[in-house]
Amino acid sequence: MHTRTWHTLRSSCRRPGGRRRTATAAATAVAVCAMTLGALAPPAASSARPDAVQRHLDALVRSDGLPAALASVRDGKGRTRTYTAGVGDLATGAKVPQDGQVRVGSTTKTFTAVVVLQLVAEGKVGLDTDVDTYLPGLVRGEGIDGRGITVRELLQHTSGIPDYEEEVGDALLERRYLEPRDLLDIALRKKAGFAPGKGWAYSNTNYVLAGLIVQKVTGRPLAEEIDRRVVRAAGLRHTYFPAAGDTTLRERHPRGYHRESAGAPWHDVTGIDPSASWAAGQMISTGSDLNRFFTALLAGDLLEDAQLAEMRATVPLGDTGAGYGLGIMSRPLSCGGLYWGHGGDIPGYETRGGVTDDGRAAASVTVTAVPADVAATRRVESAVDTALCAAKRA
Repeated sequence: MHTRTWHTLRSSCRRPGGRRRTATAAATAVAVCAMTLGALAPPAASSARPDAVQRHLDALVRSDGLPAALASVRDGKGRTRTYTAGVGDLATGAKVPQDGQVRVGSTTKTFTAVVVLQLVAEGKVGLDTDVDTYLPGLVRGEGIDGRGITVRELLQHTSGIPDYEEEVGDALLERRYLEPRDLLDIALRKKAGFAPGKGWAYSNTNYVLAGLIVQKVTGRPLAEEIDRRVVRAAGLRHTYFPAAGDTTLRERHPRGYHRESAGAPWHDVTGIDPSASWAAGQMISTGSDLNRFFTALLAGDLLEDAQLAEMRATVPLGDTGAGYGLGIMSRPLSCGGLYWGHGGDIPGYETRGGVTDDGRAAASVTVTAVPADVAATRRVESAVDTALCAAKRA
């Protein structure tokens, strides 16, 4: 769902629950540098030294002990290169499929936010309208009142509504189906984190509510609206919102894994039921499709200028230089400038990536287990930084 959308920026962003947890909970986190130009050239001879992106992926497997890593990088000339490292299936020893499908966790939030912002442009939703207007009487709890929380505050995680993620880890791994209202009920048993607009805290519950608003306003399932308004509009051929009860990935994919503690055996968790993620993290995609999506989004192909500007208006995340907009994050690059995207974690997969502010480069990196070590996630993010900096120069 659940993401650590670049949650290494701060502990509350690292995990929706706002703190480091056990290895079991780590796997349920749901669902945010210079490379040689050889990374974007044809593959070199086997005797040549691997380029910087490949070295990053190899290290994630060799040094961090992750089963596999894969990446897709597109430069300003439209050239794409894919990378793999490790083993795609520990049981069979099968190779990692190039540009394989993966569960993208909280990257789903950007898709949900795009649909909401399209509805804003159509005059069907108001960013500064209270949630109760669309979901009357639904959002009530200790210090929580939908009459005083706006749609903008949902999308930007400034609502103060607590997260439900801590309580649904077993449901993901045990393939239990949960309705969006079930997720909301879990969250509303808790006390508000702060008054609306008076803080920032990552909460998957915000996006469950955003998804419910989409359904209420359109009269259609969220999955259909995302498919019609975003997936097909952006020409994404390998991206979809799995149906209720669908625990599979449709196309070639690396298996996803989880283990209870460092050194423990890996368990295959590819076939989870992602319903506990829903609008916050249920989607499946590929690295190249995510690059295409973020490039189209930042180019203004999916949103009107006014709504794209609203999406890109961020609140700072501490002193990291990063910011959170409406379902999208900005993050500084080591080579100057910044990039936009949204990471995601869900049992079996962790994904990071995005597109440079000038739209010249895009990169997506996925590992086939959610690292229990925050330093490993930083190294995944470093691989993205490396790829984007090289692709900018190409």
